Amino acid sequence: MNTMTFEKLQYNELKEIVKTYCVSGLGKGLLDKLQPSANLKVVKTRLQETTEARKLLDSESHVPLTGISNIANIIEKLEKGMMLDSSELVGISDFLRGCRKIKRFMADKEFFAPVLSSYAYSMTELTGIEEEINFSIKANKVDSAASKELKRIRRHLETTEDKIAEHLNKFLRSSKNKDYIQEFFISKKSDRYTIPIKAAYKNHVAGTIVEVSSKGSTVFIEPSAVAKLNMELASLKAEEGIEEYQILAGLSGLILEKIAEIKVNVELIGQYDMVFAKAKYSRQIDGIEPNVNDYGYMKLISCKHPLLTGKIVPLDFEIGKEYRSLIITGPNAGGKTVVLKTIGLLTLAAMSGFHIAADETTEIAVFDQVFVDIGDNQSIENALSTFSSHMKNIAEIARMITNNTLLLFDEIGSGTEPNEGAALAIAILEEFYQMGAITVATTHYGEIKRFSKMHPDFMNAAMKFNSDTLEPAYKLIIGKSGESNALWISKKMNLRDSILEKAKVYIENKDYNLNYVREDRIRKPKAISSMEAKDYEYEIGDKVKLLEHNEYGIVYKKRNEFNNIVVLCNEAFMEVNYKRVALEIKATDLYPADYDLNSLFVSYKERKLEHDIQRGSKKALRKIQKDMRKNRE
Repeated sequence: MNTMTFEKLQYNELKEIVKTYCVSGLGKGLLDKLQPSANLKVVKTRLQETTEARKLLDSESHVPLTGISNIANIIEKLEKGMMLDSSELVGISDFLRGCRKIKRFMADKEFFAPVLSSYAYSMTELTGIEEEINFSIKANKVDSAASKELKRIRRHLETTEDKIAEHLNKFLRSSKNKDYIQEFFISKKSDRYTIPIKAAYKNHVAGTIVEVSSKGSTVFIEPSAVAKLNMELASLKAEEGIEEYQILAGLSGLILEKIAEIKVNVELIGQYDMVFAKAKYSRQIDGIEPNVNDYGYMKLISCKHPLLTGKIVPLDFEIGKEYRSLIITGPNAGGKTVVLKTIGLLTLAAMSGFHIAADETTEIAVFDQVFVDIGDNQSIENALSTFSSHMKNIAEIARMITNNTLLLFDEIGSGTEPNEGAALAIAILEEFYQMGAITVATTHYGEIKRFSKMHPDFMNAAMKFNSDTLEPAYKLIIGKSGESNALWISKKMNLRDSILEKAKVYIENKDYNLNYVREDRIRKPKAISSMEAKDYEYEIGDKVKLLEHNEYGIVYKKRNEFNNIVVLCNEAFMEVNYKRVALEIKATDLYPADYDLNSLFVSYKERKLEHDIQRGSKKALRKIQKDMRKNRE
């Protein structure tokens, strides 16, 4: 498969929908990496996994996948020789608990889910590590019960803190210290217990200044009476940190010893998460497991596009048995492209193990490759036209095609001269057919339809069209050649019958009417007598001949007091005597009555600039500002 196939068929969008049903990053990560498999055995296993998970969801009220998280980063940290902190150890404990629950849940599900339950056999319960973490870590902190030494240290810490508080409260209650104290409370600064003292009395209190307030009006003093206790407290804190480190390191070591088993558990939990996400999606769309084969036969019954919402016309489609190539015709916006996308996306979905919304008799083929040529691949960067981009894509497909390839072509051969396009399209279809590929293509070209009708292994199909409402029915009818309905729509729009009859003839017979139009139907300019020309007052828009220059121009300004007129000739304005020009055609004969004659004298660039300004184009405004700056300079 290539990225264009996934993009055009919206395969990644389908995966994003399924990812919303995952409970952890493990399942989402596997879905990100998931690609359709060309191996029939793998596809059958994937579909069976989804079917079994769907059965479990339908029969059980709860599947124990909660509390599962992606611990890949934690494992990576361990493998680098780093120690885990309390929260990371809790994450490992939660993960191991989740593994234990899903393993026990799957233990008695062998009858309902033989494939999924077999995965649980490879899962390891590490209850000892789980219990050790839960005993030592509580509320994301190392618990005092984790070791006797830690319990002793924390008991001494508590006693020391009580003594410090007792001394400081005694200091606060003392009447001799009343005038020195700024605020009557104990403040902890840099892990040392202090009293807020007025800056003016800092020398009246025995102790160490630990901190000064931002305004300098208050100093936080550690009284001498508690200095020794504070030092003892700091020492105990250090001992506590060392002991906590040893406990965390010991727990990290226990996990590292079982890292191989844990990594297997990670893979299996991720697989369970992904499979049950597929099952939840299947339940949401009321999906079924399609039958699959590897010999190119497809039979879609009442299938729906996975990404379309609202009222959807189900698709019935078949290929690969009585014919190997299908040519779909019909009107624009009739649903031909949706048919191609539905066929392609359902194929990719089934090859990925997704259930599809369809009848249970639906059968889908597993292909080595699925290639598409849908939409406009025009590239400005590579100077490729629409036609060139299609041919470039088809040329690349031709290099990778096998006899087990599904090809989906939208409007094959379009974007160039119809006769050449049709001939080229037929040659492409014929070549790929001879290579053994299964092909579905849409077209407007009648020649391709005729070729398909003549070829024994090709079949025509049409998109149903409602002739009364002039609306597409979005229904594929195999075995019928569709029309673009141009003549029918034109008739409904009251186009003249004579035109429609000629068009019908020209569709089958190219014997066009090449006769000249009758002379009496041609409007000619009125002849002007010499007397009229002599006394004629030139009007704006009249076409005149400049006698001295043997050039033609358009009158821009009428005759002035000097008997001169202004003429636009070769994009330049010229003032000439009215006797030195000859009238060719009057403006009234050249232009309609309501025609804006001023537009004759405005260049295309000026008209475009004016239009851009009216619609608020920033580029046009910047150009005007630039011109104004140049004029000022």
